[in-house]
Amino acid sequence: MSNKINSFNFFNSIIDELKKVSWPTRQETIKLTLIVIIVSLIIGLYVGIIDVLLAKGLQFITKLK
Repeated sequence: MSNKINSFNFFNSIIDELKKVSWPTRQETIKLTLIVIIVSLIIGLYVGIIDVLLAKGLQFITKLK
């Protein structure tokens, strides 16, 4: 019986803590999601360009030998 009471108190504590969280508004969520997507695309493009340049450089070096 004590185990059930502890579990109940644990879940009540979780619910109480979630009520204290300041959740972002819909507009904030959309804005931040777009920022994450844009930054991810920029970083992906940067890494892709570096990859292509390194591959071309390696291909050039191996053709010299």
